[in-house]
Amino acid sequence: MMTETSLSILPAEWEMSGAVLVAWPHPDTDWAYMLPEVQQCVREMIRAMLPWTPVIVACPDPDAAREELSELLCGSLSFFKTPTNDTWTRDYGPISVKNPSTGQYSILDFRFNGWGLKFAACHDNLVVGRMCSEGLLTAERVNCQDFVLEGGGIESDGAGLLMTTAECQLSPNRNPVLTKSCINERLLRYFGGEKVIWLHHGYLAGDDTDSHIDTLARFAPGNSIVYVGCDDPSDEHFSELQAMESELKEARNLNDEPFNLIRLPLPDPIYDEDGDRLPATYANFLALPNAVFLPTYGQPRKDLMARQMLQIVFDVPVIEVDCRPLIRQHGSFHCMTMQMPGAILSPSR
Repeated sequence: MMTETSLSILPAEWEMSGAVLVAWPHPDTDWAYMLPEVQQCVREMIRAMLPWTPVIVACPDPDAAREELSELLCGSLSFFKTPTNDTWTRDYGPISVKNPSTGQYSILDFRFNGWGLKFAACHDNLVVGRMCSEGLLTAERVNCQDFVLEGGGIESDGAGLLMTTAECQLSPNRNPVLTKSCINERLLRYFGGEKVIWLHHGYLAGDDTDSHIDTLARFAPGNSIVYVGCDDPSDEHFSELQAMESELKEARNLNDEPFNLIRLPLPDPIYDEDGDRLPATYANFLALPNAVFLPTYGQPRKDLMARQMLQIVFDVPVIEVDCRPLIRQHGSFHCMTMQMPGAILSPSR
């Protein structure tokens, strides 16, 4: 087991192809009160992905999960037995970096502490280690457990640029003894970056993650950034998203050039049973080399606008999945998934 890395880079999400990791909702998660509804949603997510990518389901009881997914069983669907606290594999799953000289991948295993000690994470924090020790993942595991980081908190263009939010990375319950400068240096070293774009504005009501970047702004091909915008001055997000948009307009790539900015609509407000607004966002899409998976929210006009915009920038099919059940626990499609390159996976998975 290695202890640090400085030569490898985090590929752009749309460059990785191999399999996607999801976690099956079970009675011992926060989904217990609405388990059939969320299991149906995850079932539809898996159904949507299987024509495009193998899917690995992490679950404490593979037999129960197989029964629930019996209609989808095929050679591209497999199961990995492991306890889980929750289902948000984006934030505790393996983060794969690649050495550009050798083509070899490594697996970064950061500490996951439940989004700044908000929720239990004792099982989720061990998932990557289990996947490695049991042979599902075959690349070298890099021990990064002295640093708290979630996969949804970092974006990479695959060519030296990283993007994150100050609200998340500077949270006092993540890495409290490290300054912004120290965290910036760590991110560059871990992910082979040359520059980090820090966003100091932007949030979604109901978000537990302290403004994960994957809820707000995402890199895309062609020197592009896809982001959430708001035109309604009466919306509580208006000022912050306008300020975030201004930051993105001022941002520059490694050649000191502005980005091609693609603005996604902000979904109309969706509330839970207590009247609290939920963090619906179209930025929480999953981009694979051959398809993009877009969370939708039962809003035909805005769902269509988001799909058309992503279709143009990624130039691959955009597959819609209704993710209204997922936002009941404050996440969406990207939060539920972690893409993994085939080079790190055991051929016998």
